Amino acid sequence: MDKVYSHHDRFMVFQIKQLLDEKGVPCFVKNEFAIGAMGELSPMDVLPEVWISDPQWLPKAQQFIAEFEHQPTDSSPWICSNCKEQNGASFELCWQCGEDSVV
Repeated sequence: MDKVYSHHDRFMVFQIKQLLDEKGVPCFVKNEFAIGAMGELSPMDVLPEVWISDPQWLPKAQQFIAEFEHQPTDSSPWICSNCKEQNGASFELCWQCGEDSVV
């Protein structure tokens, strides 16, 4: 078993786990609830971690994680081609009419 990812934000850890699950990489989350032991344990010992159970997947898992972390993020708003409403960058659908951002 090998640790492939760790982060203080549980959301990020579960996002990576979901990514690996979707790619068929056998993985699991360790220290999911250990944050409650902080103070008794070192902060580094309670971080949630993603581990793979089959070491043969290590190179692929690392590649998938690297690609995910280096995705460009577009933080600019977009204008709906259907109703001309301005939408925040995080919206994939227009909040006004439900049109997809990629038409």
